[in-house]
Amino acid sequence: MIKVFDDRVRELIFGTTPKRVVSLVPSDTLTLASLGCASALVGRTDYCELPKDVVSKIPSIGGTKNPRVDEIAALEPDLILANQEENTRSDLEELAQRGFKIYVGFPKRVGDGLAQMAKLARIFGVATDPAVKTLIKRGYDEVRAAETARAATEPLRVFCPIWMDPLMTIHGDTFISDMLDLCGGQNVFADRERRYPLAADLSDAKPLTGEKVAGRDKRYPRVTMAEVVARAPQLILLPDEPHPFSEADADVFRALDVAHAVVKTDGKDLCWYGSRSIEGLPRLRALIDAHRPR
Repeated sequence: MIKVFDDRVRELIFGTTPKRVVSLVPSDTLTLASLGCASALVGRTDYCELPKDVVSKIPSIGGTKNPRVDEIAALEPDLILANQEENTRSDLEELAQRGFKIYVGFPKRVGDGLAQMAKLARIFGVATDPAVKTLIKRGYDEVRAAETARAATEPLRVFCPIWMDPLMTIHGDTFISDMLDLCGGQNVFADRERRYPLAADLSDAKPLTGEKVAGRDKRYPRVTMAEVVARAPQLILLPDEPHPFSEADADVFRALDVAHAVVKTDGKDLCWYGSRSIEGLPRLRALIDAHRPR
């Protein structure tokens, strides 16, 4: 019997290894395959793109925000992998009310994602497999190597938007910000919380406080181009997800004439936790290092 707690601090008990799994999280789909457990997957989202040879054989049940609950139920999963941020609360509550077991993850740090991968290895009974042990060790080795390099190097000031219209970015209490930090980038908006309403977020009104904003996510502020200029980033990173920043978008930021480089990059390296971050860490470190002033 395996007992684990998900990131909602809910205890899940597994008497047997899950055999029918629906993944509502693209990075979890990849991680499960990396652990050698892809055969358990019976459903995935439209955005579960990797590994291509695996997901092409698994039916999609819709998007991360709008899964088709009846189709998920028809698959009779003995485990649903979800994420507090990526999935809609009402959908998860309905699935829970129907009696399905749901693991809700919410990694905010690269290390949290590796810990979840290790937890999934326990749940699926592969934690002692040599290949899995090697994979997880490699992940922690990459984190330690990144931490060592970061401690010896002046961080590069980085602006990383996640949406163009409205222009949105990331607070320090996010997975993306932690990935940047590990790779030697200082998130220039790490201290900037999202304000409510929109006018307040854009500094045109007084922000709501207290109970009026209780429970609202403040980690993805909407910012102005003037704020970007004021924060003086040295590098602007434009990921291809969740928003597919274009070359035209890049030209808008180049016209600000504040950063010495505006670079498009793979969004999965920035925001997919678990096994993808093991590959993403060294790539993102190399990318940031390549754009340091010489």
